[in-house]
Amino acid sequence: MTKTRTPLGVTFGSLGVLGPRAVLEVAEQARTMGYRSLWTVEATGTDAFSLLGGVSAVAPELDLATGIIPIQLRTPPLVAMSAATLQAMSPDADVWLGVGVSAPAILRQHGKAVAERPIAMMREYVALLRECLSGEAVTFAGDFWQVKRFRLGIRLGDRRPKIVMAALNPQMLKLAGEIADGVLLNYIPVSHVPVSVQQVRKGGNAKIFAYVHAAVGELEQSATSARKDLFNYAMADGYANMFRAAGFADDVNTLRERQAQRDRDGAVAAISEEMIQAINFIGSGEDVTQFVKSYVDAGIEHPVLMPMPWGTDRRQVAYATMAAAAEAVK
Repeated sequence: MTKTRTPLGVTFGSLGVLGPRAVLEVAEQARTMGYRSLWTVEATGTDAFSLLGGVSAVAPELDLATGIIPIQLRTPPLVAMSAATLQAMSPDADVWLGVGVSAPAILRQHGKAVAERPIAMMREYVALLRECLSGEAVTFAGDFWQVKRFRLGIRLGDRRPKIVMAALNPQMLKLAGEIADGVLLNYIPVSHVPVSVQQVRKGGNAKIFAYVHAAVGELEQSATSARKDLFNYAMADGYANMFRAAGFADDVNTLRERQAQRDRDGAVAAISEEMIQAINFIGSGEDVTQFVKSYVDAGIEHPVLMPMPWGTDRRQVAYATMAAAAEAVK
C-alpha cells in the first residue's frame, strides 16, 4: 500500500516584513517545493483575503487559509462573503477559514473590547458562520450577533469553505473538536502536541493543523530575535497558560515578574534556550527537517511552516527554511 503523503503548508504571517507583494513569490516557491496550502494572518497589517486572492491567481492549486481572522473584528456574514468569494475564485482548492478570539493587544488597536465569554462567543460565531455559508436565508438572534434575513449572494458548488478554529487551552481545544472542521495550534512545543490532540478528540474529529516555527540559521545569532518574539506571546494570558502547561512555567513566571518591575531586558532574557528550541527552533537545514518531522510523528495531520526570517538576508533564510521543511514530508 502506498503511504499517503502528509500535506504541508506555509504561512505568510511571519513574512510581512518582505512586503505584501512578496506573498506572490512565496506562493510560487511553495508551489514548486510541493507545499499544499498557503496561510496568512490578520491583525494590524495586511488584509487576509486580499493576499489570498492574489495567491489564487498565481498558484490556483494551493489550498488557501486564514490563520486567523479575529472574530471580534469581522461579522460572520462578512467573513462568509469573503470566504465564499475566495472559494469561487479558487474552485479547485480548499479554503480553510481560520477564526479565533483575538489577543487583547490587537483588540485595543482596533477599539474593541476583550471577550468576556470567549467560549460562548466562539460557539455562537461558528454556528452563525455555518448558517451564512449555507446559502439559505438566515435570521439569527444570539447573545453576540443578530442577523435578519441574510442570504449569501454567491452560488457555491460542492466545495465550500471549511472552518478552522484557533485553540490553545483545554476548553477551546475540545470545542474545536466539537464544532469545527479543523483546529489550528500555534506556538506549541512538540511535547505538548499529544495532550492537545487528546483534548480536541474529546470534542470530535477536527483535522489537526499546527504552525511549526523554525529558521535555518545559527542559534547564537538569532536567539535575541526568538526571545523577543516569545516575550510578546508570553505576555498574553492564553499563550502564557499554554506555555506553563507545556513545561515552561519558570520561564513565563520569571518573565512576567521582571516585566512587572519594568525590566523589559530582564524579562526577555528570562526565556531559556530550551524554550526557544522547543517553540522557535533555529538550526541547520537538516535539523529543521527533523523538527518538522517531529510534529508529524506527534500527531499533527497538516503541519504549517512559519518560517522565521531572522538574518541579514530575510528572503534567503525564509526560502532555505521552506526547502528544509519540505524535505520532512517527502
